[in-house]
Amino acid sequence: MAPKIKPTRWKCVVAYDGTTFHGWQSQEGGNTVQDLIERQINTIFGRPIRIEGSGRTDSGVHAHAQVFHFDAPWAHGAEKLRKALQTGLPRSICLKQLRRARPDFHARFDAKGKVYRYHLNLGQADPFEVNYSWSLNRDLDWPAVLAAAKVLRGQHDFWAFSGENDRTYETTVRDLRRLEVKRRGPRVTFTFEADGFLYKMVRSLTGALVNVGLGKLTAAEIAALLKSRRRIATVVTAPPQGLFMVKVIY
Repeated sequence: MAPKIKPTRWKCVVAYDGTTFHGWQSQEGGNTVQDLIERQINTIFGRPIRIEGSGRTDSGVHAHAQVFHFDAPWAHGAEKLRKALQTGLPRSICLKQLRRARPDFHARFDAKGKVYRYHLNLGQADPFEVNYSWSLNRDLDWPAVLAAAKVLRGQHDFWAFSGENDRTYETTVRDLRRLEVKRRGPRVTFTFEADGFLYKMVRSLTGALVNVGLGKLTAAEIAALLKSRRRIATVVTAPPQGLFMVKVIY
């Protein structure tokens, strides 16, 4: 009788085009990235195995490097397991890396921070970019946008920039360590790095910065919102297709 193989904890990095998926998190209906990955893992190992992601992405949001882990016995090497998993996944999901992790590694709880990037087009994105950016069709007041970005950087209570939901947090204070704004022609990227993000926080910050650029908000009002913890109508949620999870920091 062959010796029983002990389960190994596997750390995985996956990229996906979120256009056709109902987000990362498993849900009824099954059309999520997590559901498809778990379905393939279950096929390989012949039993249900749950994966744990570093965090959620909403419907239509993309990822360059989402991280997840799972436990399973496998004796044929990490690369063979990666290829076996990739074989059953659609081309819109790419398993970029799979390796052994320490037994207590946790994709979510061990994360020290995350980087997100939001893509904006001041004109109309062409057909090959329309699913990956927000077509604004208007220019912005860039000195005003940069002034508001400066206010947002640092440690603040970002409750006013979270999505309307019934989630509870131990704290809504986050350290927004980096907020970079870069423009090249009509293409604009907002890069956000923080120790953590609230629900729809990046899209809310992006929407607020755009409205500052359109003259509907000011940097002073952004500062007041941070102190008041009160969301107002001019803090809009940017469309999902422009948002990418870029990196999870450990």
